[in-house]
Amino acid sequence: MKFFKYFEFAYIAFAIFFIIEAIRIWAESESRAYLYLFFSVLASFMFFFKRRFRKKIENKNKK
Repeated sequence: MKFFKYFEFAYIAFAIFFIIEAIRIWAESESRAYLYLFFSVLASFMFFFKRRFRKKIENKNKK
């Protein structure tokens, strides 16, 4: 289960990467920057979703 715990943080790393890319590319292509922002929101959502799901499974296994 520890593997999944560390894998969750990959989503946060991707979200940070996409935010940085959106800021970097904003002046060149605003529509592409919005795409990167969408991906950062999606990655953040996946982090919280996976975290909640993992904790739910851990609690189920403890009982």
